[in-house]
Amino acid sequence: MHEQDWTGPAGELFEAAMFGGDASALDRSDDLLDGVEAQLAMARGKVLHVRFLNDREEDGRELVLFERAAELYRRLGDVSGEANALFWVGCWHQVVKGDGATGMPYFERSYALARSVDDRMTMSYAIRHLAFADKDAGRFDQARERFTASVALRREIGFRPGEAAGLVALAYLAAETGDPSTALRRLDEAESVAESCGAKAVSGWIEEARTHIGAQKPR
Repeated sequence: MHEQDWTGPAGELFEAAMFGGDASALDRSDDLLDGVEAQLAMARGKVLHVRFLNDREEDGRELVLFERAAELYRRLGDVSGEANALFWVGCWHQVVKGDGATGMPYFERSYALARSVDDRMTMSYAIRHLAFADKDAGRFDQARERFTASVALRREIGFRPGEAAGLVALAYLAAETGDPSTALRRLDEAESVAESCGAKAVSGWIEEARTHIGAQKPR
């Protein structure tokens, strides 16, 4: 949200409360500013998460920001916003702390909320990370179903970089379950998708996966 998108209305609400005697303007100001704070918390938290992925240095502010955003969105009745924030809380536990078990309830709640408002982007993220938890727990069939569902959702909404990333996850799962030929087909498909949308980071993941999977022997 650009500064002018909220400072003008916030100023008008202040004037209405301060000089116009409109007490209801105070509650409306709270809602407006809570929405701004929630968006800012989400944006800062996601920046910190990418920094963690780049340097693997944990920053505890990330969790605080996502939890604050979830609280604010819940207060505002913004179901989609709360679902997204809860996903990122789960991602903190699973990815940053390596604690998938603690992350799972957040992913499950995120998915349920997102589904209730047809937020397919958040659904695709939540079910993808539920699949990672399944894979880590050895529930390979369920992991495959959930990775596939995530890819399907991303195709539906045209989220091409995410689709490519989902295909990479399916490739790793195929390799881990003794099907290297399927794994390589998934990587070929992922490469085509990544190239079509300029997802250079995902292309790097694909090359890493080819090296990893190529070193594995069929079992």
